[in-house]
Amino acid sequence: MKLDATDKKLLAYLQKDCKQTNKELGHKLDLSVTAVYERIKKLERQGTIQNYVALLNYKNVNSGFVVFCQIKLIQHTKEYLTQFEKEVAKLDEVLECYHISGEYDYLLKVVVKDMEEFRSFMVTKLTTLRHIGSTQSSFTINEVKRTSAVQIK
Repeated sequence: MKLDATDKKLLAYLQKDCKQTNKELGHKLDLSVTAVYERIKKLERQGTIQNYVALLNYKNVNSGFVVFCQIKLIQHTKEYLTQFEKEVAKLDEVLECYHISGEYDYLLKVVVKDMEEFRSFMVTKLTTLRHIGSTQSSFTINEVKRTSAVQIK
């Protein structure tokens, strides 16, 4: 996908604050409201803009305990990978899941209320998934940086 300089600036502005009006964006980009609207629609149709979301303060919604779980499957067959991915995608506590290289197969970002809720999640949900060989969890001490903005090159 080829992005011109204006598309890149527009995407940067939208990543900072997607609630800006097309008029506000037009002033920043020296474009008409219609031109901004058309560019945004084009970026949506092409799949560059996938969604618009609100980033929440985890603590304010009673979910301030962030855990990174590494998962090792018992085998690396396509069937096991596919089954695990389908099942883990259904878990609301898992905000992100990545198939990774290295000693473990998957990295999960899990957000829950506290240690007690995490234990319950592990015992009643995560470890009941098929094909898990082992897990290792790391609990966050402090959030240093959290963003969804991607540097556009």
